[in-house]
Amino acid sequence: MKRLWILAATISSTFVTTSALPAPSVEAGATKAATCQACHGANGNSTNPDWPSLAGIGADYIAEQLNNFKTGKRASPVMMPMAAVLTPADMADLGAYFDSLPNTGLEADPSFWQAGEKLYRGGDQARGIPACMACHGPTGRGNQPAKFPALRGQQPGYVVKQLNDYASGIRATGPNGIMQTIAKRLSPDDIRNLASYAEGIR
Repeated sequence: MKRLWILAATISSTFVTTSALPAPSVEAGATKAATCQACHGANGNSTNPDWPSLAGIGADYIAEQLNNFKTGKRASPVMMPMAAVLTPADMADLGAYFDSLPNTGLEADPSFWQAGEKLYRGGDQARGIPACMACHGPTGRGNQPAKFPALRGQQPGYVVKQLNDYASGIRATGPNGIMQTIAKRLSPDDIRNLASYAEGIR
């Protein structure tokens, strides 16, 4: 009986702590984002192909990824020390701020985007590759409740790296391992084409 009481008290304490978090604040996030802007852009739209744009990609997704960096579930020598000092409230505020910013978009490489569009919208049944838009949306705006990020206007170099990291197992986070499974079935040309299409999708 004593053990049950201790367990109940622990669960109750955890619930109170979680529910006591303040609502995410865009204004607070803007203040906290000063350091982030050096890589991710002053308006959340990155100009460096190695760093992702964060504008409009999903508040909960951003907060989740920051927590993954902090806990070591997602490895990055740059992001892990940055996330190490963040509280859950900081992560939520940063997510709310960057999600509130408009994604300005980029221009797709005309040589590759049409092949990327075909795969993004229709998948490839023969190779067991589902359409990307099933999770990320027909216009690449993502699915916030499911924490599927927006892909529209994303830096293609970053998209290529993430798909390769999923395929190799370097990046192991995500729902039910779906991205790892899909990425392993993509050819280098598929990855390049999808990254190009995501770059210019509207």
